[in-house]
Amino acid sequence: MRLDGFGVFVDDMPTMVRFYRDVLGFEISEGENAVNVYLIKDGTLFMLYERKNFEKMTNRNYEYLRGFNGHFEIALYVDTFEEVDKEYARIIANGGQSVFEPTTEPWGQRTCYIADPEGNLIEIGSFNKPFDR
Repeated sequence: MRLDGFGVFVDDMPTMVRFYRDVLGFEISEGENAVNVYLIKDGTLFMLYERKNFEKMTNRNYEYLRGFNGHFEIALYVDTFEEVDKEYARIIANGGQSVFEPTTEPWGQRTCYIADPEGNLIEIGSFNKPFDR
């Protein structure tokens, strides 16, 4: 078994598609009004599923937190500390919600958190060097 991708359940598909595509730069082929949207970021599949359609498909009701939620985070990496600050400011100016301003942590990472329009947490971080797995 291998990881294929991950998904987020959303209420407002057009708003979420515009945020992930236009603000965060995810590649997308579906339109804003699709029930399931597949985005690619750096070779990773990322899916947006419309909540009401998923509930209909599975014949179940689910509970969803409103506002900022801490169930998971999406982590994005940039190569320099300066890019953390620059991307944070750019994303906030384009509709992201500030959660935690850029800070250099004792373990050597500069990090910040923003939230997408439905409150899902996104970390932008750097160890001031190119990404290395």
